[in-house]
Amino acid sequence: MDALKAKSGLPETDAYIAGGYNGVVGMSSQFAAGICCGLLRIQTAAGVTGPVVEIGPFEGRFFIALAKSLAPGEIALGIDLFDWPNPQVQDRFIANCDKHGVPAERRIAWKTDSRKLAPEDLLAKLGGKRPRFIHIDGEHSRAALSADLERATAVLAPEGVIVLDDMLHPGYPTLMVSVHEYLERHPDMCVLAIIDRETIVAATKFVLCRKAWFKRYEDALLADYKDNVWPLGADFEPHWCLVLSLDTRLAAIT
Repeated sequence: MDALKAKSGLPETDAYIAGGYNGVVGMSSQFAAGICCGLLRIQTAAGVTGPVVEIGPFEGRFFIALAKSLAPGEIALGIDLFDWPNPQVQDRFIANCDKHGVPAERRIAWKTDSRKLAPEDLLAKLGGKRPRFIHIDGEHSRAALSADLERATAVLAPEGVIVLDDMLHPGYPTLMVSVHEYLERHPDMCVLAIIDRETIVAATKFVLCRKAWFKRYEDALLADYKDNVWPLGADFEPHWCLVLSLDTRLAAIT
């Protein structure tokens, strides 16, 4: 099945996802990029503005797609230690952004440890503007994800979304514990959608938003990605949310 079946609806973004995306070293899937950038398009159409933030952009594969989906005058901030697998990773990140059309004035590469940032530090870096989209792909431990979620929630715009990488990944089973604990601490937040994996490497993402915006986002996703909706959905007891997948078949009963 075509990994680009779910496109963002933004011509420049979709050209990058179809073309240069897999040429940038990384693990995020084309399918997830299409859905997430489609969410940015949905936000812009709804009048939602603000920067995007990615914790853990690595060499820029997913970051570039997000940055190319912003409205004029908005910026993308990438936060990373930029030390793995070697210190030259930041140079490759900058080179990839340049190559794929994300100019210096539209991006910030912040070499820092997200675990040591206070919310006010993050807001100051963004000139006081609250981000409308935060992608968390940092250290894959229960404690680190919990801290990144708290930090993201403290700075997120009221209409914003938080996207979590590598959910339901067999290599990181405790991340789900962090998510459920987080949802118990923040009853105003909920899971908007699950974006299914392409492979074990290009793994599942969770999209979170405030409950006040859930229905509006859900209606837009249902309208734009109806062919990618897995019919049974996901049960978060008692909350249900969309599952968006390349394969929407139900399991056969044999």
